[in-house]
Amino acid sequence: MTPRTGHAYLDAPTGPLAFAHRGGARHPDLVGLENTLAAFRHAASLGYSYLETDVHATSDGVLLAFHDAVLDRVSDTSGGVADATYAEIRAVRIAGREPIPTLAELFDALPGARFNIDLKSGEAVPLLAQFVAEREAWDRVLVGSFSGRRLRRFRRLTGGRVATSASPLQVVAYRLLPSARLAALLSGGRGFAALQVPHRRGPLTVTTAGLVRRAHRTGKHVHSWTVDDADEMIVLLDRGVDGLMTDRTDILRDVLVQRGQWRGQP
Repeated sequence: MTPRTGHAYLDAPTGPLAFAHRGGARHPDLVGLENTLAAFRHAASLGYSYLETDVHATSDGVLLAFHDAVLDRVSDTSGGVADATYAEIRAVRIAGREPIPTLAELFDALPGARFNIDLKSGEAVPLLAQFVAEREAWDRVLVGSFSGRRLRRFRRLTGGRVATSASPLQVVAYRLLPSARLAALLSGGRGFAALQVPHRRGPLTVTTAGLVRRAHRTGKHVHSWTVDDADEMIVLLDRGVDGLMTDRTDILRDVLVQRGQWRGQP
């Protein structure tokens, strides 16, 4: 059973959460358009209300919904995001046509959406904390990072009011330790609300039934990323995960509809 975490972001819905990863980056209609406003609007049109994105900061302190530290892979420009001003970023196009959205633009364009945000740089940490406070968006975001230092700083700046995910070291505790109590004790488990983990990492299965069980016993969600295969989705849902992140928003929606677990819009 999905645990209650004390955060409205996670506790308001019933059933597994469906996250549109970067807006649904591998949906057939969106190839090359990850983390664009067009992608996020597309996901919303399918009924997704939980949208996953990343944030970097420009040199003049504007938060961008963008994954990479450099512009080269997905845009018509090269260079580091942190080295560019927002005025320079405004001229950049993803797949030759879509601008890079600011986080503010996403929030304004999709007022009913909740965002899962991956902090991709240290510079983005205080800016995101300020952004959430100014908009009183405490219940619209869950924040994660591969950097434990960034997460700890964000938690301090927001006073624990925002749901956050576990750091890699905290995940290790839940994956390897034999008991929920010991995992919570050694991970400092009060600081986070969810473990957001891959299904597998190389030969190691990360999202095991034991990890899910230990997380649930200590009131934590488990969200698995990034899952694009229907059979794999079913395995993880049967294992009891509380959310799935996918680039194939069409496939995840179909799986959840077939199981009677779709909680998005029709």
